[in-house]
Amino acid sequence: MLNRSFRVEIRTPEQLIYEGDVTSIRAPGVEGNFEILAGHLPFLTALDIGEIRIRESELPQLMAISGGVFEVLRTGVTALVETAEWASEIDVERAENARDRAQAQLAANAPDLNRPRAEASLARAQNRIKVASNL
Repeated sequence: MLNRSFRVEIRTPEQLIYEGDVTSIRAPGVEGNFEILAGHLPFLTALDIGEIRIRESELPQLMAISGGVFEVLRTGVTALVETAEWASEIDVERAENARDRAQAQLAANAPDLNRPRAEASLARAQNRIKVASNL
C-alpha cells in the first residue's frame, strides 16, 4: 500500500506546536471525530475538546486539545487550537486535581457558580487524563 504524506501545521495563539509531513491525522470535530488522509477534499470545521492523533510512521503521536478550527487545503492541513499538550508532557496529577476541583464546584452548585465554565474545565481535565493514559 502506498503511504502518501501531506503537510500538517498545529498552532496555538502563542506558538507553533507541530509542523511536519504525516500520513494521517485524526481530530475531534464538533460533529464527531474525523480522519484526514492525503488527497482529502478541502473543508473547514470547528474542533471540540479531544485528542489529535498524528501518524508520521507506525506509532502515532497524541495531543490533547481544547477546541479550535481545522482547515484542509490542497496544500496541507492547519489546525488552530486554543490549547495543545503532547500526551507525554501531560501532568496527570495536575489534571486529576483540576478534575476534582471542577467536580466539587459542580456538586456544591453554589449560587454564584459559572456552570458552563466549570463543565468546560471538567471536560478539559478529563480529556487530558484520557489522552495521557493512551500512551
